[in-house]
Amino acid sequence: MRIGELAKRTSTKVETIIFYERIGLMPPPQRTGANYRNYDETHRRRLAFIRHARGLGFDIAEVRSLLDLSDQPDRDCAEADRIASGHLAAVEAKIEQLDALRRELARMIGECRGGRAASCHVLEAIGDHARCVTSH
Repeated sequence: MRIGELAKRTSTKVETIIFYERIGLMPPPQRTGANYRNYDETHRRRLAFIRHARGLGFDIAEVRSLLDLSDQPDRDCAEADRIASGHLAAVEAKIEQLDALRRELARMIGECRGGRAASCHVLEAIGDHARCVTSH
């Protein structure tokens, strides 16, 4: 299949596919006599893997490591577990950070009762971090 069809079948932009090829996540496809890229089902499955991993928030280096493990099915999967566990810990830390941010914003908004900007609690809290109750 040509790159446009691969892009359509995987909901991926053509530029993204070319980028993944350039950085080595996708193997270069065969070329037709007219020098068009010619992808096969292996490319589609690999691109689907990459897209799903990226959708789960794995960074490029993690995706590269996961692909390397996937390409060597006889290897122990402890490395995949380590990568996923590290990513989960980072997601949980981010959730805690976002929850603290949500609480602080809700508190700031709750203290604002309208009036003039000169006495706005939201603007005061944004202007002076010491007025914040949570670390965010």
